[in-house]
Amino acid sequence: MSDPRITSSIFTRGAVDLSTLRGAAPASTRPGTPSQAGPSGGSPGTPAAGGDAPVVDVTEATLQAEVLERSMTMPVVVFFGAAGFPESDQFAPVLEQLAAEGGGAWVLARVDVQENPRIAQMFRVQGIPMVYAVVGGQPIDAFSGVVPEAQLRQWIGAVLKAAGVTVAEPEDPRLDEADDALMSGDLDAAERAYRKILADAPADAAAEAGLAQVGVARRVAGTDPRAALAAAEQAPDDVDAQLLAADIEVLSGLAEQAYARLVGLVRRTAGEDREKVRQHLVSLFTIAGPDDPAVASARRALASALF
Repeated sequence: MSDPRITSSIFTRGAVDLSTLRGAAPASTRPGTPSQAGPSGGSPGTPAAGGDAPVVDVTEATLQAEVLERSMTMPVVVFFGAAGFPESDQFAPVLEQLAAEGGGAWVLARVDVQENPRIAQMFRVQGIPMVYAVVGGQPIDAFSGVVPEAQLRQWIGAVLKAAGVTVAEPEDPRLDEADDALMSGDLDAAERAYRKILADAPADAAAEAGLAQVGVARRVAGTDPRAALAAAEQAPDDVDAQLLAADIEVLSGLAEQAYARLVGLVRRTAGEDREKVRQHLVSLFTIAGPDDPAVASARRALASALF
């Protein structure tokens, strides 16, 4: 699943109408009053994990306070599941962990669909697990089924951004492991780790940059840098010599020099050689990322050289 989100038109068509649940809680019922057990056995309206994690179990009696009213001050992610269903049992702990990592920036509200069928009906839940984001008393996004953790992190980040919440993104431990493998010279392990991240999150810029670095490291392995640079100086139109020199310059912290070298080579070549140089230069851009000013400048120079 490349994008877990459902188009917002599902809401503009009136597929989710929460107005009938406003004020539905009996006057004697307040958040924190034990009643039915939720998907993981917690009490509705109370923290469900250790007392301080931003996770609550919700019933119809507490929906207004714990979801609708709470969403006026922070995003609420509503998880529809039921104990004993494999996908639901598998996905719930992932959401709970991310809620704990969120440090109070958002709240996870768990709804047991077997115990609360009316809430599931109001949200048009047709299968579990299903997840909704509620902001300002209204659903703004949703997805169904299990999605990879990296993709889920991106979705939650988008929800927070839509709600105007700014939070520091937690480090991905898989990325740390991949970087450690790269720094230690275990290029095979680093490549596997970066590719695994990209399988879950194809647009992960850090993993793309890491994979590009693996490629550079492989190409310069066993090379005498001084000799390679000298050879490139003596043969300015030798494509392979220039590409190797550019790799060495990037690894030496001279990325702008490498970009200029290859842009100049693009101007002097044609056909397959030119395309080879262009692709190599673009792969080097990936290491720095699109926001790097030197990359932006080199891209403009490359466009001028090509057209």
